[in-house]
Amino acid sequence: MPSIKIPTPLRVYTGQQAQVSVTGATIGEALTDLTRQYPELRQHLFNGEQLRNFVNVYVGDEDIRFLNGMETDISETDALRIIPTIAGGRA
Repeated sequence: MPSIKIPTPLRVYTGQQAQVSVTGATIGEALTDLTRQYPELRQHLFNGEQLRNFVNVYVGDEDIRFLNGMETDISETDALRIIPTIAGGRA
């Protein structure tokens, strides 16, 4: 079963779980299962049906934007990571 590593700021929506097992054959299906398990997480990951611009999803070391996006195939043993973009600081 694929798993998704949850970044620290989003763990409040997963009962403090750092990693969640999901089902699905694609990134989109896996994220749908994740947000089915933890509905409050959806608004932080998606804007409508699209991933928010500041949400990056990786399969291993590969950013899904450089693969097949939400249609990227995954296997039972894949480890996914959600990495929010961090912005700000001093100019």
